[in-house]
Amino acid sequence: MSTIASLKVGQVGVISEENEHSIPLKLLEMGCLPGSTVELVQIAPLHDPIYINVNGSHMAIRKEIASKIKVTNLES
Repeated sequence: MSTIASLKVGQVGVISEENEHSIPLKLLEMGCLPGSTVELVQIAPLHDPIYINVNGSHMAIRKEIASKIKVTNLES
């Protein structure tokens, strides 16, 4: 299974239901909920942080956290 960190720029996935306990509370409050659509928008020049779009909300997250959030139904 892929993670947000393994997405390529422009690729879209759905946050997996099995992430219930691995997503930090702050991201859950910002809309990074299981079942939400996530798109990798941009990667910083030094590869951290990454810029994502979750259900229309744009946010930057650290690659370490993104590597813990699993996604399914990948589209390019």
